[in-house]
Amino acid sequence: MWFLRRMLRISWTAKKTNDTVLEEAHTTRLLISKIRKRQATFFGHVMRREKLENLVTTGMLEGKRSRGKQREKLIEGLADWLKAGKSLEAIEATKDGKKWRTMIANAVKQGT
Repeated sequence: MWFLRRMLRISWTAKKTNDTVLEEAHTTRLLISKIRKRQATFFGHVMRREKLENLVTTGMLEGKRSRGKQREKLIEGLADWLKAGKSLEAIEATKDGKKWRTMIANAVKQGT
């Protein structure tokens, strides 16, 4: 945002919200959607291989869970972003590469 403010010659003391700066620049925020897209493509790559990474991301390792609030799993965040419902549906979609790519493309178009 500081770069846009600098390009538009908006003083740092000016009381303008980030949304108004984005409107003046005729642009939207792209960083979050790019990160999510790359996460989803990497996740699809990992899930199509039957290696250790697959076991780690699906959480099928043996052992005790750590104490306290559990961290959000990558698959749960991606399932929410892709609007796949349950994480199991997202795992099944990764088996079919074409279906997985269309799910990612639709999520990117929605801009969430």
